[in-house]
Amino acid sequence: MALYRSVVVGTDGSESSFRAVERAAEVAGAAGATLYIATAFQQGGGSSGTAADALKSEAFQITGNAPAYEILHSAADRAKKAGAQKVEERAIADKNPVDALIDLVIGVKADLLVVGNRGLSSLTGRLLGSVPSDVARKADIDVLIVHTV
Repeated sequence: MALYRSVVVGTDGSESSFRAVERAAEVAGAAGATLYIATAFQQGGGSSGTAADALKSEAFQITGNAPAYEILHSAADRAKKAGAQKVEERAIADKNPVDALIDLVIGVKADLLVVGNRGLSSLTGRLLGSVPSDVARKADIDVLIVHTV
């Protein structure tokens, strides 16, 4: 029996998040697990809110579904090259990244959640929380935090 049957990983299109995707793909491939790659985005025409403020010139990555699907396709290509045999892409609209990942974990009954460590050591991450620390607190499954930066 494989240790992991389904693995969830999140990506925002950044190079560091793609490193987390590649590591998740290695784990999923070795276990024969399905890899679910997720990205959260905001529907609508304009980017607003704290996520867009933090991303500044890269805010296009979280607004509208076309960039989300481009991110997912790029991540899936990398995952397959890294060893994942079964890959599913999930674009999740109008949720923050933490809630999107936790909801997906529950929905697919994932055994492992993989995230990059980006944001763990930043001042903003320490004050407001970060995706890695928040999912580690909220997830009821194993969480692998990949050193990506």
